[in-house]
Amino acid sequence: MGAFKAYDFRGVFEKDFTLEDIYRIGFFLPKLLNVNKVLVGRDMRTSSPAIFDSLTKGITDAGVDVYDMGLSTTPMVYYFTAKHNFDASVMITASHNPKEHNGLKVSTTNALPVGYDTGLGKLEQMIKETPAPVADKGKIIPHDVKAEYLEFQKQFSYDISNLKIAMDCCNGMSSILVKDLFGEAPVYMYDELDGTFPHHEANPLEPENVKDLQALVLKEKADIGVIYDGDADRVEKGKFIAPDLMIAVLGLYFIKEKGYQGMSIQDIRTSKSVTEYINKLGREVYIWRVGRAYAALKLREIDGAFGGEFAGHYYFRDFYYSDSAMIASQVILHVVSEMKKKGITVSELISQIATYANSGEVNFKIEKKKEAMDAMKNYFMAQEQNTAFMDFDGYRIEFPDWWFNVRPSNTEPYLRLLMEAKSQDLLDKKMKEAKKVLEPFM
Repeated sequence: MGAFKAYDFRGVFEKDFTLEDIYRIGFFLPKLLNVNKVLVGRDMRTSSPAIFDSLTKGITDAGVDVYDMGLSTTPMVYYFTAKHNFDASVMITASHNPKEHNGLKVSTTNALPVGYDTGLGKLEQMIKETPAPVADKGKIIPHDVKAEYLEFQKQFSYDISNLKIAMDCCNGMSSILVKDLFGEAPVYMYDELDGTFPHHEANPLEPENVKDLQALVLKEKADIGVIYDGDADRVEKGKFIAPDLMIAVLGLYFIKEKGYQGMSIQDIRTSKSVTEYINKLGREVYIWRVGRAYAALKLREIDGAFGGEFAGHYYFRDFYYSDSAMIASQVILHVVSEMKKKGITVSELISQIATYANSGEVNFKIEKKKEAMDAMKNYFMAQEQNTAFMDFDGYRIEFPDWWFNVRPSNTEPYLRLLMEAKSQDLLDKKMKEAKKVLEPFM
């Protein structure tokens, strides 16, 4: 079974894991977290009902009650884990992965994520080493909370009627909420739940999956396009705006408009443009590891106001330090609406933020990842005096006019490299040098 990952349990259904594996996870999870009730939600994938049945049979056979949220977004499960005082919850989803995939996102008290280092590793060991369970008796209790969740979300709703919005729901879970929050004004596409993803995969980070939205933006002459992933915890904008730049846009709301105190958080791949923009707004930025299993914990630890990741997840103190695509999209569209009133377009707003040329994340197929990373570090630090050095999630090394992050894939023989520079010429020069350094390892 190869579905236990750093942040969650995820893989190809009936290849990386079976229904028996899911049953055993359900049975041992209450013991791992020492609970007598578990909140469970699921997405619309075709395998989700069978996984729900096996998971909840395992939980109830352990003598523990299941509170069934039915079809839910991942942030809905996070919210009600904390709001309704659950010490354990599971969201059945593979997020933005292809239709053949599925998995489990586990949370504990206050919606804190359970990753491999904080429980999933021990759960994997329990499943492999503990004898077959003996059934007890628990029950499944319907737990319909959509109306309550919408009431909470509407505190972030504003009049954005001056905007023309195109919105791609990717046939995913955002479809159960968007029209309640945004009404009929946006031009929607692929807004029917369909776990086969008939139009394109629900991964907004792949350019191919954004083409239909871009065409709709042009056709409708929209001010902005919005696209959600499969479980509606990730949101992107449809004009090839790097998602990490949206952290800066959120800063205009939480810092400039609302005056929130506290740091913002971003992952090690995030543009330096964001750091500098947040600093200009009068707040400090905390740079940390990639993934909710780390970001949500760190934001809570530092009592940060908000934050985000390069991959398009956005975290909020007001949301129990968890990520919510709906809060992010409502707030960002409000900022865009206010800017439009001042005659500032989305492109003009982003040009004020993005002051670095950016390579995007480039993958190199390399087996000896640590040796290649060290070669990058040693070469560039010998050439120029660095201004910052971070050694979690690989290396992030900053210099006066440029920086790079090089990090290993957790599951594949790939090294991921991202670079930024004050000019495109400097970026091209440094990327050429980096490829030369990495070439012997390829």
